[in-house]
Amino acid sequence: MTALSPLPAATVPTPAALSIRLETPDDDSWIEALHEVSFGPGRFARAAFRVRERIAIDPGFSCIAEISGERAASVRMTPISLGGINGYLLGPLMTDPEFRKQGAGRALVAHVCDLALAREGIAFVLLVGDFAYYGPLGFVRTTPSAITFPGPVDPTRVLVHSHDPHIADTLAGDVLPWV
Repeated sequence: MTALSPLPAATVPTPAALSIRLETPDDDSWIEALHEVSFGPGRFARAAFRVRERIAIDPGFSCIAEISGERAASVRMTPISLGGINGYLLGPLMTDPEFRKQGAGRALVAHVCDLALAREGIAFVLLVGDFAYYGPLGFVRTTPSAITFPGPVDPTRVLVHSHDPHIADTLAGDVLPWV
């Protein structure tokens, strides 16, 4: 999730053999192993993980990217509300080390953000991550410390993507389930 690309999002090639599909129960063990490789034993203490302990992911927005039929990357989305405004928490985004720097992660982020923001009543996609990676994908920094997670988080890493250009300045509150 913290891998940096030297190229802007628009210039990262998307493999011709890339496909995106919904996650299935057959992917669970692969995703768990990838989660362990990507984040290690500290993954359970991460604020985003703590959110997902309290709020179930949305299986209709949790996807797998495949390259030439091989699972390459995974992303999950959790329905959240901030100050009475509904959106999604993106993550974890994980790419298999064998497929990194090939565009699968960026393609997944673009895909699920497009799906989420096209859904009626959804105002934003939020995540905790590196601005250098997510900024070219349309994410901007939120107001530091305006959003409260159920665990420690670096406020400079809280990013949001929305069609509303002012939401980053106004989004605030506790991360809660949809209202």
